[in-house]
Amino acid sequence: MKLLVLGGTKNLGRHVVEAALADGHEVTLFNRGQTNPGLFPSVRRIAGDRAAPDALAAGEWDGVIDMSGFLVRDVALSASVLRDRCGHYTYMSSIAVYASKTTPGMTESAPLLLWPAGAPEDHFTMDLYGPSKVRNESLLTATFGDRTAAVRSGFVVGPYNPDFGNWGWALAHDLPMECAARPDQPIQYIDARDLAAFLLHLTTKRIPGPFNAVGPTQTMADLATAWRAAVPNPHPINWSPEVDRFHLPHDGTNDGTFHLDNTRALHAGLHLRPDKAIAHDYVTWIQAGNIPPDPPH
Repeated sequence: MKLLVLGGTKNLGRHVVEAALADGHEVTLFNRGQTNPGLFPSVRRIAGDRAAPDALAAGEWDGVIDMSGFLVRDVALSASVLRDRCGHYTYMSSIAVYASKTTPGMTESAPLLLWPAGAPEDHFTMDLYGPSKVRNESLLTATFGDRTAAVRSGFVVGPYNPDFGNWGWALAHDLPMECAARPDQPIQYIDARDLAAFLLHLTTKRIPGPFNAVGPTQTMADLATAWRAAVPNPHPINWSPEVDRFHLPHDGTNDGTFHLDNTRALHAGLHLRPDKAIAHDYVTWIQAGNIPPDPPH
């Protein structure tokens, strides 16, 4: 297939491109050319900015995977240009779209955040992150109908992606893991390679709708046990709420965010690798001299 990736050279995006190339797809990248410009030298590039996507008006693609859609204005512009130039549009959204942060077991049909009255569509703030993802999903559905999918994920861990607290770095360097969250806190996450494969799968199979692309809910303590098993003789984990590592509210006001129902994604083809395998690969990647990037937000 002919695929257009918006972004594609950073964190999760590079895994999407790698997976697409491994499957034999013809990939075009659209980005500013400022992040890892030497990556994927054999791939066609269209240089441009999301705020001015007119350069895309000269092409046609079987599928689009949008990895860089934050501002509502920019996503609206891309959708307008690509509406009649692509077969399917897959949007990287977020679990931050849900109105409740305490309700367990939310499916994709749970209530979403409302757009704040008077909020700007051309300016990004963290307060608008969740509402912007909701608004972008809505405008893409209005533009493409059943030719679009929205993939909602939270913590993404794996090579070229931010560390899970300091866990990967600590295990790779024989240091104690630290976490300021409660040991019994619910948590969900996904390996970047599994998420990339799912994004590609939805696009090539033209599967519509929103999906909670997350792993199973487990406690932070159980997850820590699985990660510590990836190396011999790990140090005990420091659960002090005073450490500056992986803060989550202790009062339960965010527990529902990591207790989502991922059934629909699993039925659509999401495959999840085991925690120990994720940890082992990440630790090995760091031990090879790689440095995890800073969190994207």
